[in-house]
Amino acid sequence: MFLENWQLAADSVDYAARNNTTSVVQHFWSLSIQVQFFLLWPLVAVVVAMVARGVLQRFHTYLTIALLGVFVASLTFSVALTLTNQPLAYFHTLTRLWEFALGGLVALWGRRFPWTREERVTFGWVGVIGLLVCGAVLPVGAVFPGFAALWPTGCAALVLIAGVTRSRRGVDRILTLGPVQYVGGLSYALYLWHWPVLVLFMATREQGEVGPLGGVAVITVSVVLAVLTHRFVEQPVLRLRLSARNAYRFGAAGVVAVLLAAACWQYVTAQRADVGPVSDTTHPGALALVEGRPEPAPLVPAPVSVYDDWVPVEQWNCAPMAAYPSDACAQQVEAPTRRIVVVGDSHVQQLSGALIPIAQEHNWQIIAILRGACPFSTVSEVVPDEPGCLAWNTAAVDEIAAMRPDAVVTLATRDVRPGLTEHTPPGFVAQWWRLNDLGIPVLAIRDNPRFDFSVPDCVQRNGPDAALCGVDRHAVYADVPPYQQLTDVPPNVRFLDVAGVVCDGDRCPPEIGNVLVYLDDNHVSAAYSASMAPVVEAQILNALGW
Repeated sequence: MFLENWQLAADSVDYAARNNTTSVVQHFWSLSIQVQFFLLWPLVAVVVAMVARGVLQRFHTYLTIALLGVFVASLTFSVALTLTNQPLAYFHTLTRLWEFALGGLVALWGRRFPWTREERVTFGWVGVIGLLVCGAVLPVGAVFPGFAALWPTGCAALVLIAGVTRSRRGVDRILTLGPVQYVGGLSYALYLWHWPVLVLFMATREQGEVGPLGGVAVITVSVVLAVLTHRFVEQPVLRLRLSARNAYRFGAAGVVAVLLAAACWQYVTAQRADVGPVSDTTHPGALALVEGRPEPAPLVPAPVSVYDDWVPVEQWNCAPMAAYPSDACAQQVEAPTRRIVVVGDSHVQQLSGALIPIAQEHNWQIIAILRGACPFSTVSEVVPDEPGCLAWNTAAVDEIAAMRPDAVVTLATRDVRPGLTEHTPPGFVAQWWRLNDLGIPVLAIRDNPRFDFSVPDCVQRNGPDAALCGVDRHAVYADVPPYQQLTDVPPNVRFLDVAGVVCDGDRCPPEIGNVLVYLDDNHVSAAYSASMAPVVEAQILNALGW
């Protein structure tokens, strides 16, 4: 449906999707925008033609005005959104329309100005050199589109305006050479091939960058594949003499082939994902730390689906908070005996998975007030001074004050990494004091470790027993938690130390009791969190005095 750019735009603002593995066809997002443009632009031209009432010069003038309007509006929106939310702006259709509008303006006016040959020669060289330099100078993935995109699009416009100068000093002497034009003929196939080759190269070598030699290898393989595709797919298809009916049949056959391949892939993936739930026998998870390791069995969640193993609070009854456009999500519970608010970032969301079985047993209701990368604090802990996080934290306190729950569950520490970087920020304590003044008990949970790599990917490559997929417990957890060294902890706070539940005596492994502990590089999987319930239930009840 050519909507991939909108899916990627949605993923860019979805915290749970930010660790998704890069797709080998992710570059199709730009094709999606192109097709959307192909549908929109004729409609714009038709409307302008109707207004111009068939007068050619009037049509030219009105279409220029329309394109200028699109250019200014889209570029303004692009700059504004890039400054506030660059990942969303990168894939957004409306931040890219000005680039097409610029091309339209060049088509309408590029030959109407009396440029001299020398000026066009200059335009051509400036454009080509600018295009070559652009990729080496600009961090495209971090600053585009916005103002930065004016550089390559402006350079492309200059090359088009320069055209064929027939000057011995013109860049068109190079651009019209046979080999260069052959590469131009390969451009579409090169575009389609370069990205999957790059992604697979980095995946097989387990690297985030390719380096100079790797870059040459990626380009070489991409060119070879592009030549083969151009020779044996593109050109034969273009030479086919198809009637309208046969053209539709040809297209339908291609679509059916893709759908069949996708359906088979989906079926195989579903079979790999269906390895059964967490249980006390084959997949005890955290219970294995108490009752001993079970016999080896296929891991839960399955590696193919572990990345989606989030505690599904968005499936509860969700409604916007009173003072901030973010949801508070409540479980559906008839006449709950207790109401517990879980507040903070995605780490407390995942760790709260241990509360859900306990809540079901005791008829408690859990209410989730969550924001990714924004722990419950008086400051923005992850991104300093982020306005959205600061406003959300203020609104969360007001929401809790209005609810008057029986308890609040949040994080006690953060940044558990090798080197004993774990700490309890002053902002955490300040929020606890606010709840203390409201007479609301707090259960603060010690955070889980963070890694510099995807734990499920490491397990896939090296096996669950590989030492490099875990970490020594004493490298990330001090014997005395940081909150025990504080002197200003309010009396309403009790703590739950999960260090002994995500780690054994010596190691914090990637798998415990045939259950993957982590869904990425820093979040506990929902499956493992649920398996923690029988291990921590008594501690939670004692801490809350219930």
